[in-house]
Amino acid sequence: MVDKVAVEFSEVKTVTASGMLRYVAMLLMISIRPTLSDYCPRICICDNVRSSVTCANKNLSEVPVTIPQPTQKLDLRGNDLKVIPGGAFLPIPYLTHLNLQKCKIERIEEGSFRGLSRLVYLNLGFNHISFIYQESFDGLSSLQQLILEKNRLEEIKPGAFSQLGFLNFLHLADNFLVYLPDMLFQGLQQVKWIRLSNNMINTVFNEAFGGLPSLRRLSLDHNELQFFPPEAFSRLSGLTRLELGWNPMTFIGEEAVQMASLKQLLLNNMALQEVSFKAFEKSPQLLVIDLSNNQIRTIQALTGVEQLSRINLTGNAIRCDCYLRPFKEWADLKRLKVDLICSGPSHYRGDHIDSLRAIDLKCGGYSDEEDDHLPVTQKPKNENSCPESCVCKSDVKHAICENKGLQSIPKGFPAGTSLLDLRRNVFHSVPNEAFVVMKDVVSLHLQSCQINQLQPGAFMGMKNLVYLYLSHNQISNINPAVFQGAPKIGYIYLDHNRFTLIPKGAFKLLPSLFSLHMQYNSISSLVDNNMAGAEKLHWIYLTGNIIKSIAPTAFRNIRELEKLHLDENLLPEVPTQALKGIPNLEELKLTKNPIRSIGNGAFLTVSRSLKHLYLDDMGLEQIASGGFVGLGRGIKSIYLENNKLQNLPKMKDFTGLEVINLANNPFQCDCSLLHLHRWIQSLNLKVGATCATPKSVKGQTVRNAPFSSCPVWEAGSIRRNKKKRSEIGKGTNRKIRAGGKKRLRS
Repeated sequence: MVDKVAVEFSEVKTVTASGMLRYVAMLLMISIRPTLSDYCPRICICDNVRSSVTCANKNLSEVPVTIPQPTQKLDLRGNDLKVIPGGAFLPIPYLTHLNLQKCKIERIEEGSFRGLSRLVYLNLGFNHISFIYQESFDGLSSLQQLILEKNRLEEIKPGAFSQLGFLNFLHLADNFLVYLPDMLFQGLQQVKWIRLSNNMINTVFNEAFGGLPSLRRLSLDHNELQFFPPEAFSRLSGLTRLELGWNPMTFIGEEAVQMASLKQLLLNNMALQEVSFKAFEKSPQLLVIDLSNNQIRTIQALTGVEQLSRINLTGNAIRCDCYLRPFKEWADLKRLKVDLICSGPSHYRGDHIDSLRAIDLKCGGYSDEEDDHLPVTQKPKNENSCPESCVCKSDVKHAICENKGLQSIPKGFPAGTSLLDLRRNVFHSVPNEAFVVMKDVVSLHLQSCQINQLQPGAFMGMKNLVYLYLSHNQISNINPAVFQGAPKIGYIYLDHNRFTLIPKGAFKLLPSLFSLHMQYNSISSLVDNNMAGAEKLHWIYLTGNIIKSIAPTAFRNIRELEKLHLDENLLPEVPTQALKGIPNLEELKLTKNPIRSIGNGAFLTVSRSLKHLYLDDMGLEQIASGGFVGLGRGIKSIYLENNKLQNLPKMKDFTGLEVINLANNPFQCDCSLLHLHRWIQSLNLKVGATCATPKSVKGQTVRNAPFSSCPVWEAGSIRRNKKKRSEIGKGTNRKIRAGGKKRLRS
């Protein structure tokens, strides 16, 4: 230390004595100021120059408490942290980069990252996190990159990202997400790219991508989407690249793709059999469409894609004959780059479409089979691991045996098959251990197979099965043992069968059951504890049954239920008592039930959670003044159209409404409806309410109907009158007291 000061001192020859003293004092302070290495944990490596600390692969069970405060980059990879407690990083507020990969983290507690307002990069990949809560990322106001790949995420609560206003990259690939709820990404105003690849997503809510003005790239490849969700994607006004490959979609309909800024669309390696020539009309900026490795047999000239420069059709069974000629002529006229290898006729098989002229594409005049085969690039001739009559696509791990006249479950599918499609065959029964070696199947399709019996252990060995489709069969009962050995089933489709009741305890071996579809059966009632064992259910669909009664405890212990569809049944009243058991219900659908009247407090038991309420097409005549008590700012949509309502209770508390439909009701536009008239005038929403009476205003909207003859009692004038009466009363009392005192003195 003395030597260092002496050297510095000798170099300063022109300063005064007092200046020298100040200079020496400054050098002493610099020399004794703590550095990163002074407080560096013994098992970590600290770099003063880069302000970084590395504690990777040190078997740490908690975040070290002695990390120097000035640290900006902290690497904790490969430790055994399990839980990140609240306030774990408060002593190091200057962090900008934090790596927590492969730390076996199972839970992030509330406030774990509070105090890290400078953090721009957080890597939580390759951990065991199952749930992300609203408070999980509190305090990360500057975060730009969030990595959550390869965890065990099953659910992310809406609002979890609400404080990440500067995030530009969100990595959620390789998790177990099965659905994307409304406003899931709320708050991500600056996010440019969201990766959701390699999950199990099969449902995307209409508002799932609401509020993402800066999103340019969305990766949803390798999921379980069976339909293109146009409503959800149309919200993405600025998206330029959409990756949807490796989803089991079979068709793209007219005007399905409605994204004005979209330039690159990847629909490769799916199960597409048909693409409408009008599918992309509402996406005029498209430059590239990838339709490779599907099951398309013919394609027409596309409309509305004036900017299109390339389309990839390799790996499809498209014949280069007269049916392809209009497409070829259109492509040549546009100078469009088309990647396509002809699958037939025989003299063109294997040729690239670019080597042919439109005039060469003819039908007839040669001897050729119908070419009912796969593209030459899809299945090698020596491939023997697929049952006869089936199509096995090793690249996407799909096995397709649809409508092949099979009478028993075939064997011999390739190892690793993840989607097995057996729909539209004739099985009648699914025997015990029918799929015992199909341990990797995630999605099993058995729709329209005339099945009337599922034997115990039918799905034994399917330990990764999530989606089970049994729609349009003849099943009337289920033994709980049917699901033995398939504990991950999350979605069951039993709609359009012959159930007259829901067998009690039928799903008790399915701890992960998320969504139950039993629409259009003949179920007449829901009895006590009807869903026993299915406590994790979030959605129940019972549309189109003949349900007349619901026991007060029918939904006992299903406290996580969010969506209940009871529409098109025979309920005479709102099942208020039964709703007590589901305090987190967000969507209730009672459409087309013969409910004529709604009494006071009908929805009080779910008023704190309810967001969407369907009361349309019921013949509803009256709603009591307290019918909506408890409901208010939480309600996002309410549907009351096509009823017989002449009036409504006061709805001034419904301040969060985004949709309301009051169309086709015979509203009586007299002074009793003045409150509704004023409320509608305060809304910036299309309401649809029209007057039926009196005759003078029939057909006019309630919003614009004249109510000028009604007495006006403004709240302000009422308060002023009350105050005036109060002051008069006080003055009178003072006079009385004064008179009494005067008499006493006399």
